[in-house]
Amino acid sequence: MSTLALAAPYSDSDSTTSSGSDPENDHGGVGLSDPQLSQGRRRMLDLVNRLHNTGVQIDIDLPQIAVIGSQSAGKSSLIESISGITLPRASGTCTRCPTECRLSRSDSPWKCVVELRFITDKNGQTLGQARNEPFGEAIYNKSEVEDRIRRAQRAILNPSKGVRSFLEGDADEDEAPEVSFSTNYISLQISGPEVGDLSFVDLPGLIASVSRGGNERDIAMVESLVTSYISKPSCVILLTVACETDFENQGAHHLTKKYDPEGKRTIGVLTKPDRIPRGEEENWLPLIRNEQEPLENNWYCVKQPSSQDLKQGITWEGARARENDFFTMTQPWCDIDPMYQKYLRTSNLVERLSKILSDLISKRLPQIQIELETAVQKARDSLKQLPKPPSDDPVAEVAALLHGFVTELDKLIEGIPRAEELLQVIRPAQERFRREIRNTAPDFRPFDQSDSDQSTFSDPGFLSNEDGIVLEEVEVPSLEPPIYINQVMDRAVAARTRELPGHYPFVVQKSFIQEFKAKWQAPATILCRFVHNALSRHVKALISDHFAHFGQGALAQRVTILVQDHMKQRAEVSQDLITKLISLEEGGPFTLNEHYLADYKAKFLAHYKGAREGARNPALAGAINRFKTNGAEEDVNGYATGVSQVLRGLASIGLKGVNADDLAKLLSVDRMDPALNIMSDVRAYFQVAYKRVADNIPLAIDHELVRGIGEDILTVLYGGLGLNDADAVRICKEFAQESPSVAGKREELSKRLERLETASRELMRVGI
Repeated sequence: MSTLALAAPYSDSDSTTSSGSDPENDHGGVGLSDPQLSQGRRRMLDLVNRLHNTGVQIDIDLPQIAVIGSQSAGKSSLIESISGITLPRASGTCTRCPTECRLSRSDSPWKCVVELRFITDKNGQTLGQARNEPFGEAIYNKSEVEDRIRRAQRAILNPSKGVRSFLEGDADEDEAPEVSFSTNYISLQISGPEVGDLSFVDLPGLIASVSRGGNERDIAMVESLVTSYISKPSCVILLTVACETDFENQGAHHLTKKYDPEGKRTIGVLTKPDRIPRGEEENWLPLIRNEQEPLENNWYCVKQPSSQDLKQGITWEGARARENDFFTMTQPWCDIDPMYQKYLRTSNLVERLSKILSDLISKRLPQIQIELETAVQKARDSLKQLPKPPSDDPVAEVAALLHGFVTELDKLIEGIPRAEELLQVIRPAQERFRREIRNTAPDFRPFDQSDSDQSTFSDPGFLSNEDGIVLEEVEVPSLEPPIYINQVMDRAVAARTRELPGHYPFVVQKSFIQEFKAKWQAPATILCRFVHNALSRHVKALISDHFAHFGQGALAQRVTILVQDHMKQRAEVSQDLITKLISLEEGGPFTLNEHYLADYKAKFLAHYKGAREGARNPALAGAINRFKTNGAEEDVNGYATGVSQVLRGLASIGLKGVNADDLAKLLSVDRMDPALNIMSDVRAYFQVAYKRVADNIPLAIDHELVRGIGEDILTVLYGGLGLNDADAVRICKEFAQESPSVAGKREELSKRLERLETASRELMRVGI
């Protein structure tokens, strides 16, 4: 669509007779046709017209003037007076597509070139760049224009038929068109010595109601078409209102108020003033005086030839003279205050329109350049965000995607130094597993179950130093029930068969060991399941990142299934290995780390004996504890403590390796010593086995599941996708087929970019 600027009067000869004109400023032209205006300003109008040719008005708000009005509001007569041509006439709605008039002053003879401007295809889809199609040869006789326009409109309304058939054939006026209205438009390029440098677009008249010759669908289509123009901030609205109809009943006025409520860009035109019922003329004067429905650019009143005048062959010069005579000699128009005379007559309206459009173009062009640059960059960025379009080698493209995915999968498996990545998520679960295994340790108590004072017993300090879980032991206390020394002794006695007195079978230790090992399978299975789920989530996200935007999603879906199946197999292998490792532990106690086991047994035996003897002989226990706390410091009497003396004495006879804890062994034999030995054996072996399992189970899961998923994954994908088959090309083409939504978005953005870049080149060509 083109800028809507209105043309200069068809004849300058009677402009001096129009009230409100300024003879001192009459230089042979008005508005943009004024020779005193800079050639640069006139070139800007041509530039805006060329921008309209590109169709970029869909994306950018271009300056234009739109002529709107209700049916029979006098739009056609007004346009005829401005352009000097005759438009098709018919009852009801005649204009069914926009008609653009580009008027330019020229020293050459009068000429009219008719073109069809298509901004949508036959299906109504927006074209990338507007298509301009000439409609016949240039016209040099004004009388031929009306028929050419009529034929052009029928070509617009029948998009599936050839344009030439409407240009050359006999138009069947009774044949129903394919579409009632169209956004594609007719462009008239009119030039001549009596034509002003202006342009405008005439829009279909708004249909008042179904009873006025329309249907609900047509009413809505016309209103939508008009709205698409007048809703833009740079559109000057030329509102035509027929004086023969009540003002409030004219829908065009109400629609204009909706989109220009303050009247800043609306110019009102009263038509058919000669049809005002006698005595009601005064009702329209408040509009001319801008007292009613005020507009920033005021209301104007024009009188055009009647249908009877046209039938009688009135000339345009005669029509202009009659209009001037009407306002000069007819009341109340001739009596209106001189300051409002400038709002009467077509010549004054055109002069005002010319200046408004001129100023608007001057103001908007620098902004249009910025908006175009911004819109071009935005369109390019939006295209970059879309997936790559299908390539000519889909097999290579799919292969590249698979290799890229496998590379990123390897990085994920090896570990990415960032929070919430796979290994960072797995590590807390591994720590929980270790604590759960640690908490299955048998809670041996070196006291009879009936003893009341056990408050001094606690886990040995050497465990916290070695396990590094002091806080964890407090936060997650063992859930195992205490096992008292008398219970251990009862089990040992019950297990005796042919052993000598004081000897008990090893099966007692094995039974305790079996009990805590039987509790390890569940935490190990839970850890495996957790790692499987975490791995599945991260791999699924990785698949989405690599494949979700490729094709219609079939490749992503297929890869997800293949990888999940492969992962499930690896999880089953991992679970089998876990079960095997646990079963190895359950087969019986075993370790080659004899020194480690013996050291722990000695520590636990000393811990249990010390606690038990502390209960049996509190004085000795207290002395040993004080010695361990204060060392060889002197007591309050200045004498060395008893423990210190004993240790010195034992050292003097050669027992130099004895420490304070060993003094408890000098006490009389405890009948529970066999039970203490069993407890120490079991607890020492737990430390050996627990640390072994706490490492081996997570290691097995990492090896078989986490790292295992990366093994042969490329082979699995190639085989599962059929890329090694003879149908690989067909399969990859199907995978690469772009989704309709993405293809549609790409087409839309490409068309928009094409329009914007073409418009941008037009601006650069003229150096604006």
